[in-house]
Amino acid sequence: MNRRAVLLGGLAAAGAAALPALPSWADTRTTAAAPPIRDPFRLGVASGDPLPDGVVLWTRLAPAPLNPDGHGGMPDAAYDVDWEVATDEAFGSVVLRGTTTTTRALGHSVHVEPAGLAPGREYFYRFRAGGHVSPVGRTRTAPAAGAAVGRLEYCVASCQQWEDGWYHAHRGIAADHPDLVLFLGDYIYEKPSGLPAADKVRQVAFTEETTGLAHYRARYGQYRTDPHLQAAHAVAPWLVVFDDHEVDNNWNSTDDPAPGARKAAAFQAFYENMPLRSTARPSGAGIRLHRDVLWGDLARFHLLDTRQHRSAQAKGSDCGPYRDTRRTITGAAQEQWLLKNFETHPATWDFLGQQVFFAQRDDDGDRATCHAPDSWNGYAASRDRITRGWVDRRVPNPVVLTGDVHRHWAADLRQDYWDHGDPVVGSELVVTSVTSNNDSGPPDATWFARNPHVKYARNERGYLRVTATPQLLTADFRVVSDVRQTDPAKAVIGTDATFVVEAGVRGLRRA
Repeated sequence: MNRRAVLLGGLAAAGAAALPALPSWADTRTTAAAPPIRDPFRLGVASGDPLPDGVVLWTRLAPAPLNPDGHGGMPDAAYDVDWEVATDEAFGSVVLRGTTTTTRALGHSVHVEPAGLAPGREYFYRFRAGGHVSPVGRTRTAPAAGAAVGRLEYCVASCQQWEDGWYHAHRGIAADHPDLVLFLGDYIYEKPSGLPAADKVRQVAFTEETTGLAHYRARYGQYRTDPHLQAAHAVAPWLVVFDDHEVDNNWNSTDDPAPGARKAAAFQAFYENMPLRSTARPSGAGIRLHRDVLWGDLARFHLLDTRQHRSAQAKGSDCGPYRDTRRTITGAAQEQWLLKNFETHPATWDFLGQQVFFAQRDDDGDRATCHAPDSWNGYAASRDRITRGWVDRRVPNPVVLTGDVHRHWAADLRQDYWDHGDPVVGSELVVTSVTSNNDSGPPDATWFARNPHVKYARNERGYLRVTATPQLLTADFRVVSDVRQTDPAKAVIGTDATFVVEAGVRGLRRA
């Protein structure tokens, strides 16, 4: 997508050799034939999927992002978008600049993939179109493969229903200045919130259920106008996957799966609004989201898609379908890809970033009944194969990262959850929602006695902050005092609980 790009300071050009120097930033111009536009950077900027020599830079031109036609107030014309990458926030030391073109077919989104940057380094970036300059974003390249890394701090978030609360969790993420942010799904919701009108802090621009491309684009447009969400995107590169509400609740998992046309529209809008590489650009009703990201010798992230390829969701409590070895939550190809990844151990920590609860949850103590079919409980054979895969391949420190359930959880992982003495083989950290409501009560003492591998549960809104070193993993479960509170000074963000995992020692320990 880069029509021309020059890496300054004597480095090689990105995507071409010996390109002439571009005009200065102030002299660059938009496409001559394109009509003038108002400030198109209402949705901010973002970056994602860092590599040792590059990162995805994102923006979307949208002077009127809430327009129900999905065009964001942009004319049906091509626009040149200039971009710059610098080592300082004032852009006194620009190392790379270029120009790309975007059109209505892309929702006027911009995905730039500059290459040739230095590994493990902080950079700043910005865009220019139609005479307007975007906000500045901060990003970071991944350390070189095998490079010694002493510390990585990242934040994890999911589930942010617009009407249910203010995005104070993203305010906290931005204040933390992490190296990475993982978003594990339900970035938008296809339907208005089910909360009573009196409990909604704000309204969606249109109440119709999103089923077509125009409304999906407009829904993303509204969510992305939130200043705290924009700040979290601008502070660090993101690793994103979707869950179900980006399409439809429990899509592709019931007897009435989402139609192909709806999935195609949802996937297109998701790609247009996320800092994803061109390898994730959807083809009709299919998109490839599973991928891995390496962070030197310290961490490897395996990003999974547990929606698109799963078998139909089980119903009721009869355990037959839950334990059917033919059923899968990942699909065969993704499962084999993950198991192949487990054969190598380039990093101290292996993080599985995915959508739904991994550990077993036993609600009644009866081995003959099964529960939670939307989670890995409903695909027990898949869970067994993945768990056995990392055990047999001696993955040193596996940690599953999960969203979806609107509650903080911390759990140890076993191969046989019915045997409470079975060795711990990994741990799971489940992040609560940014805003999405959870009106269920907390588990009681009897439930925890049936599930001793579950160490913690808290029904509050917030995010997860993880710090990894070669010796220790520290997980801070961050909570917001009141997501309905408009005033940031009164919506206090704090740590409710901290758990640690020592490298080479399986199992969570409360700090």
